[in-house]
Amino acid sequence: MNKNSTALILIFLTVFIDLLGFGLLIPILPAFGLKVLNIDEASIGIVISAYSFVQFIFNPIFGRISDKRGRKPVIIICLLLNAAGYLLFSVTNSFLLLLISRIVAGIGGSSISVAQAYIADVTTPENRSKGMGIIGSAFGLGFVFGPLLGGILSEFGYAVVGYASAGFSFLAFILTSLFLPESLKKKTETQSAPVRSRKLIDVHSFKVVFKKPDLALLISLFFVLTFSFANIYGTFALLGIQVYHFTDKQNGFMFGIIGLTSAIVQGTLIGTINKYLSRKKIFIISSFLISLNLALIPYAMNFLGLAIVGIFLSIGTGMFQPTILSLISEVTSEQEQGITLGINQSMSAFARMLGPLWGGFAFEYIGYQFPFLTGALFTAAIFLVSIFYLPKRLNLMNKNV
Repeated sequence: MNKNSTALILIFLTVFIDLLGFGLLIPILPAFGLKVLNIDEASIGIVISAYSFVQFIFNPIFGRISDKRGRKPVIIICLLLNAAGYLLFSVTNSFLLLLISRIVAGIGGSSISVAQAYIADVTTPENRSKGMGIIGSAFGLGFVFGPLLGGILSEFGYAVVGYASAGFSFLAFILTSLFLPESLKKKTETQSAPVRSRKLIDVHSFKVVFKKPDLALLISLFFVLTFSFANIYGTFALLGIQVYHFTDKQNGFMFGIIGLTSAIVQGTLIGTINKYLSRKKIFIISSFLISLNLALIPYAMNFLGLAIVGIFLSIGTGMFQPTILSLISEVTSEQEQGITLGINQSMSAFARMLGPLWGGFAFEYIGYQFPFLTGALFTAAIFLVSIFYLPKRLNLMNKNV
């Protein structure tokens, strides 16, 4: 096994164990808010949005720092912050403390762009889709075992779930500290990407990235996809509780089914898919699957119907995400991988902030169907762009379409 393969396995384990802790909270956080804190659906949307808002701020900052100082130190710090956020959740007895716990965990969760930059460091352009699929697979598996375990542990108390999440993040911290090699090659000062801004929001970095038409298009598509999917954050579990009358354990199983499908597609099938389908076709098929199945979520009727819809939804996202992340990385210079992927993750976090805000508001005040129909409508726009405009840009990028 070569050095790069070992590094990929280690970064996979790091992200997986960390996301396992995150996944533990996914099915039970809305239930905890409703049953224990007695907060409404819109407030749950605010809590979920706060997590993503701080990622919007810190993703480009951490990406930029990792370009200068290395990937490993940033990942280590973020894992400790994650553990601290989960511990705060375990002692939460108010909306304010819940909000603070998610803000701390959100800062810690801002290391994903650094993990993506790590993958870009140790893979060739030809293998980058498969490499980025490793991150998606870690996400997927975290969402398989995390929600399943979270649903089971919730029967012993919600605090137990928080302690377990903190434990997994701390385990990832130990593994990273001891075994993960630094991926960033040493550079001279003139070669290193400059740390230009110390402002809370790095406007300069956003301007640099969005001046490039190809990057601007790809990041915008990823933003729209993420917003579409983020409409169901929180509201998916609320739908299970209030409309389908699922228990916390059943919600956990549902998230597990979705996560397993995503892990299979991104972890094992994406390489084969890339051999037989052009990127143009991948974008068209995946955006269609996402749009259709988001629209079907509130009409699935029962657990089996929702599981089938969730499987096809995950197939779509599992095809779309690693493909577009690979393209973003390929049109970015080696010196700007961290900052570009940081900006992309920041925009993605902003979408994950807007999505739950709208989703929670729409669920409570307009109707439980509307968060899902909103996501379907926006993803349909990606489908149209993939047919009529994206192929031209892909040709200009000299990619295989």
